[in-house]
Amino acid sequence: MAGTRLVETQLAEQLQVSRTPIREAIRQLQRENLVTTDVHGALRVAQLATTDAVQLYDCRIALEQLAVSEACRNATPAQLAQLETAIQHAEKAISQQTHPLTHYQLLHLDYEFHRSLAESSGNVWLVQILDQVFDKMALLRLRTMQHNPGVLEIRSEHRRIYEAVRDRDPVAATQAIQFHLIASKERVVQEIRELEHHSEQDVSP
Repeated sequence: MAGTRLVETQLAEQLQVSRTPIREAIRQLQRENLVTTDVHGALRVAQLATTDAVQLYDCRIALEQLAVSEACRNATPAQLAQLETAIQHAEKAISQQTHPLTHYQLLHLDYEFHRSLAESSGNVWLVQILDQVFDKMALLRLRTMQHNPGVLEIRSEHRRIYEAVRDRDPVAATQAIQFHLIASKERVVQEIRELEHHSEQDVSP
């Protein structure tokens, strides 16, 4: 989680690997600004701020509008079926009150849908770029979901996107993904601002 200290020896023991791959993985995460060093030199999971959230969502909005537009032209029947199945799984899982999903499970359902959309575009480079954005957003989305699980909407908004792609309507699909991501951006940014405000209050004298 954001702010968690990373200790090579502990990670190596938990994952039952040597310290070498752990060290390489941490270096890669540092290059991607997902791991930072605190004032004492300790490695910690990055805590993305409001500016990071806004910029990452702006990237997603631009990239995923292209993804759904291309998906309207290129999605195969099998890919459309996969998208519908992802939505049905989300709707069924969320409606079950006896076994509520964890934050990780909810985010995975969301990721599956959006990645399937990207794959349906037929543009392999677009999928790779979006994967990088998704990875960086995972930290801030987990952080905000712990504070308010309601920031994630993966039923009605996802279904509107899917139906537009199924109907091969790029205008409606683009509008639907834009509405979905702008609404998600507003929810996440609001939660991060509240978390930052609480954090400032905690450190004030």
